[in-house]
Amino acid sequence: MLSEKIQSKFTMSSKLTETLQLPCGATLKNRLGKSAMSENMGSRGYTSNEKFNRLYTRWAEGGIGLLITGNVMVDRFALGEAHNVVIEQGIQDANLPLWAAAGKKEGTHIWVQLNHPGKQSPKFLSKEPVAPSAIPLKKPLDRLFNTPRALSEEEILDIIARFGYAAKVCKESGFTGVQIHGAHGYLVSQFLSPTHNQREDRWGGSLENRMRFVKEVYLAILREVGDSFPVGIKLNSADFQKGGFTQEDSMEVVKHLSDLGMDLIEISGGTYESPAMMGAAQKESTKTREAYFLTYCEEVRKLVKSPLMLTGGFRSAEGMNAALASGACDVIGIARSLAIHPDFPNQLLSGASDKSQVKPLTTGWKFLDKTFPLEIIWYTDQLHLMGEGKEPNLKKSALGSVWTMVYKLGKNAIKKVR
Repeated sequence: MLSEKIQSKFTMSSKLTETLQLPCGATLKNRLGKSAMSENMGSRGYTSNEKFNRLYTRWAEGGIGLLITGNVMVDRFALGEAHNVVIEQGIQDANLPLWAAAGKKEGTHIWVQLNHPGKQSPKFLSKEPVAPSAIPLKKPLDRLFNTPRALSEEEILDIIARFGYAAKVCKESGFTGVQIHGAHGYLVSQFLSPTHNQREDRWGGSLENRMRFVKEVYLAILREVGDSFPVGIKLNSADFQKGGFTQEDSMEVVKHLSDLGMDLIEISGGTYESPAMMGAAQKESTKTREAYFLTYCEEVRKLVKSPLMLTGGFRSAEGMNAALASGACDVIGIARSLAIHPDFPNQLLSGASDKSQVKPLTTGWKFLDKTFPLEIIWYTDQLHLMGEGKEPNLKKSALGSVWTMVYKLGKNAIKKVR
């Protein structure tokens, strides 16, 4: 007879081990999904390379059911980071099929996250970024990002077509799906937000108009890949800014996309200006339940049929299994845990381990902790280690990551990156 401890672990992992059939007919082998983390390690010419292959092989072997890549941009002149991979006409990336094959090992799904940064393109990369409206990011981010230029109708239609083309290339390269990045203040999110979208044409104003861009992006992708190829989206539960994209708005958008047939809707929240996705200012009750956006997910579940992936805050098998058992979500999204422990899914599924090793980071200097996004740069360094064929280094100094970032930013700003 199993001991009480082993029985408990088996019970906790049981929901995680279940398969999930998506509306398009594809099946995920378990309920664990890697949420996107931008790798920022593309080659000159905006292409992927063997580092991506090593990293995604490592994650596929770690037992995850779904891998969602970091930002892959649809325009080389609109980058979120200096070393983003770009898929657009004129760029030939011979490594894409190898990257896809690496991520498909062990029966894992690998989806490419397609993105356009809009105004969230740093000054050293974009002298004049584009956005729905010519509204700058608020202080102090306006020091890092130039005021954008409002997109023309022709440019909007071009960007929509770019998403479709990129999805087609992903399918042809062997990836098993794509995800639209509609969260965290990037272009899709900017269109949805009345704070950032103050247009007076058919792309702005009412929520129906503000969601037109994301709807047209989705439909453009479907036209290129067909209805049997998984297409998902990452959306904010809210952008947590006064007068911005509200939870009520978000639920309307999620319901609309679900009715159109979206295969998987990932729920997150926040923007660069209000980074709720990193766990900022969470209530004690939220910390106890682990998931940052679980309450929202419980409400939106009542409105939609599409499978929901909930990301942000999960640390234990118990918390993950409870969220699945409640019916609020269908897939558990994890990210930082995989940056430092790529075998975490196998341990969760087997019951051998049920606690994430993610913990707060500090440089030891409050000013630096507030100025630099430690939760991004330190974990990105861990991805780079795995891309080089090394193991993550939990002892790596957060201060060292900051100085490395400052050096790279200065170097990239001095010489035009690519």
